[in-house]
This record gives sequence, C-alpha cells and structure tokens, in this order.
Amino acid sequence: MELRRLNGPGLSLTIEHEAGGWKIDFVGDDGDAVSVKVADEHAGSADEALERAKVVMVQLTAYGTRGGGRSVNSYDAVSDGNFDDDEPLLETRH
Repeated sequence: MELRRLNGPGLSLTIEHEAGGWKIDFVGDDGDAVSVKVADEHAGSADEALERAKVVMVQLTAYGTRGGGRSVNSYDAVSDGNFDDDEPLLETRH
C-alpha cells in the first residue's frame, strides 16, 4: 500500500493506494473534504492518480457553475484550466 501526504496553503492531500485503485483525499483548512477514487486501470502511480483526480474535480465543477448543465465543449469538459496545447484531451466521460 502506497501512502503519500502533501500539504499546501489552504489544502492538504492524501493519496493512498487501496485494492483496485487509488483514493485521493482533498482536505481544506476548515476540515471540509472531498475524496476521489481512481481505478488502477486509469493510473499506474500516485502522480497519475492525482492528475486524474484533478480532472474529475474540474469535470464536477460544471454541476455548480453552469446550473447543472453540460460542459460547453469537449475541451471544457476535461480542462484543468492550464490551457496547454500539447496535452491531449481525455476521451473518458464520468
């Protein structure tokens, strides 16, 4: 079992490998938390699991910011906001 803890301003992360996948816990300074589970087939390392979890979190923001509507386009659906042209779009929908 791999376990990694990261702390930054306003947020701490715990990345833990469990049977069948990864669990990433995002915990704010106020104690509010969100957990994302990433299947092993989508991430082979803690770094890959964290990147995948970030993509899932961005996809979920559409529910609160667009009145529950769909993303504007496929790039918007998977964007982490970095606008890097050299990164391919994911073809997975959640």
